[in-house]
Amino acid sequence: MKQVQLAGYEATHFRYAARGRVATITLNRPDKKNPLTFDSYAELGALFRKLAHASDIKAVVMTGEGGNFCSGGDVHEIIGPLVNMDMPGLLRFTRMTGELVKAMRECPQPIVAAIDGVCTGAGAMIACASDLRFATARSKLAFLFVRVGLAGADMGACTLLPRLIGLSRAADLLYTGRVVGGEEAERFGFHNRLVAPDALLDEATAMAQSLADGPTFGHAMTKTMLWQEWSSGLGECIEAEAQAQAICMQTSDFERAYHAFVAKQKPVFEGD
Repeated sequence: MKQVQLAGYEATHFRYAARGRVATITLNRPDKKNPLTFDSYAELGALFRKLAHASDIKAVVMTGEGGNFCSGGDVHEIIGPLVNMDMPGLLRFTRMTGELVKAMRECPQPIVAAIDGVCTGAGAMIACASDLRFATARSKLAFLFVRVGLAGADMGACTLLPRLIGLSRAADLLYTGRVVGGEEAERFGFHNRLVAPDALLDEATAMAQSLADGPTFGHAMTKTMLWQEWSSGLGECIEAEAQAQAICMQTSDFERAYHAFVAKQKPVFEGD
């Protein structure tokens, strides 16, 4: 496919900036801790697909504005509509979210996530899909899917997370949805290193710049082989999880969780 230049790309649903051969993607809804919408999911996936053919960008920094990384899917703009969606619509959505993870893993550029504050739900999966994770001690990691009545299997979580931190620890986080602080996440091996909040973006950008200044063809090949040499293909795992999650989205527990959140109450799950 023809190579493209992405230095001048103009994003609609987040902020994108290129400096030299490093692109920085900033989720910029700080008033809500940078949640994703249907549109931002789709645009992020499309951008990473374009990056696969970009000749001018050699590394990517992924971050969030206002002291938080990403709080996951927007409760009112995503979860609310999902409660009323039919199965084909739910499956289209879960496949679209999984496509973002696949696009991030398949683009040749190393992705460095700069994680401060909240990193939950789909935000945690964006962190998983990144190649390196720099974070702060005050960061809060959580895979919240079970806390809204869904499976921990979402966007490839059951294949990516165990490979990052081990099966037993992944089971702990995916079954409980508990919040993990930065220091514990670093001990797990989820975060590559902890950085002071005021130095986080600079450190992540410096790492991305060093990668962009290095053997970028070799880095791209390394990323390709890390992807190919898993015993099971991530694509097949994501499809299986998309189907599982779409089924869970039809349960009463998922609807209960949404109505409880709107009412500022704790959901009471009944397993149906």
